[in-house]
Amino acid sequence: MAADDVIKAHVKALKEGTERARSLAETLINVPYGEGDGEKLDVYIPKTASLDINLVIYIHGGYWQFLSKEESGFMAVPLVDKDVVVVAVGYDIAPKGNMDLMVSQVRRSVVSVVQQYSHISGLYLCGHSAGAHLAAMVLSTDWSQYGATPNIKGAFLVSGIYDLLPILPTYINEPLKMTEEVAVRNSPSQLVPHLKRSSSGCRIVVAIAQNDSPEFRKQSEEYYKTLEAAGLTVTMEDVANTDHFSIIEQLVDGDYHLTKLLLKMMGKS
Repeated sequence: MAADDVIKAHVKALKEGTERARSLAETLINVPYGEGDGEKLDVYIPKTASLDINLVIYIHGGYWQFLSKEESGFMAVPLVDKDVVVVAVGYDIAPKGNMDLMVSQVRRSVVSVVQQYSHISGLYLCGHSAGAHLAAMVLSTDWSQYGATPNIKGAFLVSGIYDLLPILPTYINEPLKMTEEVAVRNSPSQLVPHLKRSSSGCRIVVAIAQNDSPEFRKQSEEYYKTLEAAGLTVTMEDVANTDHFSIIEQLVDGDYHLTKLLLKMMGKS
């Protein structure tokens, strides 16, 4: 397939999954977590939700300049059946949003979810590609500045980017306009001591597609090794027969390896 066709097929798969999720779950759409137009959440609630719930926050990818929460409810399809709430986070992609703003937004979205759903028994994060970068930045937050300390039990970082410096000279940075200083302070690979202070109890899964590009594979492998060397609870999942897009699209399927891993982490296997 041509590159444009791959992207179109990816968006179609995510949209179809999200439409299915909206037919299966109770939904709260465009719940504000801040004052900005883009600071909204979509919440997918099991129709038989108990008070003692697990909740997964999903942060979409798209190189910080593409996609939205509107295509990001797909993983609720198998999870609502297991009494798991899924929250899809919206944030201001470039060029409207810059990297510092996006990181601030996803952090504030997590605080808002914790404040709105105080009866959560387990809070989990999942992010894909740029969303995995943002999820890793959430794990690396100094929560003293946010008035809440979310207890994130587990995080799935799927085909992520953890060092932003290689992006600076590429077309990806054109709408982002990152300087070296911005890239360094927003690179999870530079913030592992922060992550250890804030999220030492979190079980982290670094997942990579068998057919991801060499740079994605390199970044995931290096970030995994850095987390492991820091004594964090982390595993590496090299997912067979997947590429950068199918590795996340398949979370619509209850029998998919990563779906089963997430449910097992929640004690729901």
